[in-house]
Amino acid sequence: MKEITITTQFKVFDSIQDLPNDIQELMTQAVEVRKNAYAPYSKFRVGVAIFLDNGKIVLGSNQENAAYPSGLCAERVAIFYAGAVYPEAKILKMAITAASDSNQTTAPIPPCGSCRQSIAEYEIKQETPIEIYFMGEIGAIYKSESLKNLLPFMFDKKFL
Repeated sequence: MKEITITTQFKVFDSIQDLPNDIQELMTQAVEVRKNAYAPYSKFRVGVAIFLDNGKIVLGSNQENAAYPSGLCAERVAIFYAGAVYPEAKILKMAITAASDSNQTTAPIPPCGSCRQSIAEYEIKQETPIEIYFMGEIGAIYKSESLKNLLPFMFDKKFL
């Protein structure tokens, strides 16, 4: 038997004001688009702002549906829009924020498993890492240099 040890490293910023200026702007846009979330069932709103290598910023918010599998998370709304409208652009940075209508979210909230897999697809396709910043409604922001920190055993096309 062998044992595998996996370590990940994140940078932690205490608040939006501690982020680099370009990321402050990106996170501010994510906070604003979070308000557009359609979340009548979960009451959990997520906003995402993606910065592309062509200088464009793509936004997304979660969109729920009474038939739960028919809804879509904010991360995938933004990523799929970027892929549809700017298919040759690379995703450089992603800012994610989440808030509950029921209680204040103070811990950084990372992407769900389905979103991690979708981000992985684009990171692998573009052959460059995607910086991911994530936070709750207020408080600390975590920065991951790559999705590999969040999903170290990524499933990709080489397994097919």
